[in-house]
This record gives sequence, C-alpha cells and structure tokens, in this order.
Amino acid sequence: MRSLGLLAMLLISGCSHQAQDAWYGQDKAQHFIGSAMLAAAGNEVGQHQGWSRDRSAGIGFMFAVSLGATKELWDSRPAGSGWSWKDLAWDLAGATTGYALWQMAQY
Repeated sequence: MRSLGLLAMLLISGCSHQAQDAWYGQDKAQHFIGSAMLAAAGNEVGQHQGWSRDRSAGIGFMFAVSLGATKELWDSRPAGSGWSWKDLAWDLAGATTGYALWQMAQY
C-alpha cells in the first residue's frame, strides 16, 4: 500500500524538470548494472540477517528501486539534469534482473 501511495505522489507531482534523453546510452547501462547489483546485494544482506527468502528478495528489490527513484528525484531539482522516466525504467529492469539472478543462484 505504501508503494502505491509513493507511486501516486510521483505521478501527481508533475516532474516539471524532465530530462531529454535517449533510451540507450552509457548512463542507461550504468542504471541497469547498478540496480542489478544493488538488488542482489540487498537480497544477500537479508539472507545474512536470517530473513526469509521472500523477505530478502522484497527488501533487495525495493532497495534498488528506491535508490533509483531517489536519484531521479535528485536529478529533478533545478540544477539537475531532469527527471528521467527512461532511467527509472532501466533501474526497474536492472533490479528485476538482479533479483532473478540472485534467486537462480540460490538453487
């Protein structure tokens, strides 16, 4: 429910300072790889804390996505490069990949 509220706030906010970026580029690869690594690391930390696999997976995924959204929020300030939905999409794709790879490595 909290995630839904956060998503609603982001959509309502308007993000008036948006980036004019392409779908592909070096920064998109960095978003993807960084989010994949953060999601996998978050999963691993959860496992070392003794959390269940499901809880570790959820925490790892949300950790990566939260950092990606925070970075976009930082970029949306007047001195930043602008909010990029494309960067956030690559963050989500990377977090999903990191989650999936970590889960496959556990079997």
